[in-house]
Amino acid sequence: MTGLNQRAGNWIDGLRLIVRRTKPAARHAKKLTDLEKRTGWRYAIVATSIRRIHGVPGSHHPQWLDALHRSHAGVQDQVRTNKAIGLRNLPSKSWTVNRGWVLAANIAADLAAWTRLLGLHDQPDLAHAEPGTLRYRLLHLPAKLTTHARRRTLSISIPGPGPTRSNSAGNA
Repeated sequence: MTGLNQRAGNWIDGLRLIVRRTKPAARHAKKLTDLEKRTGWRYAIVATSIRRIHGVPGSHHPQWLDALHRSHAGVQDQVRTNKAIGLRNLPSKSWTVNRGWVLAANIAADLAAWTRLLGLHDQPDLAHAEPGTLRYRLLHLPAKLTTHARRRTLSISIPGPGPTRSNSAGNA
């Protein structure tokens, strides 16, 4: 595609366009262009200035560069997930407070990833769930903590019809 682009004269030397053609999945149906709807193919274009990586045989082939850029999508997905967990807004103008916030947000992202990998691998709707879905489905439990006679009681509502279950939380 690089030789077909009329605007390539304004771009940096060595820039290449790589086009990948795939059958669209159902989730892409709303975002297809008119050309993609007409042809029945979905097109993804990558612009890269990588010519060859020294010491890596085959790194000059377009297929290798396409695989390299597709693998980077996993990194971009993690950045999006970390922003959803708490990195979008830093709470302070203080470097020290924001450094602690970033650490806490990264720990939360790691815990969510390990929870999905180890605890939810057999749940098809939660194994690859977004942070908002995990928050809603796992962490939002209606409960009430009450104290009577120096004893704390945690009442967790069971979803659906039926009584509530009470667990004693001890004297914490």
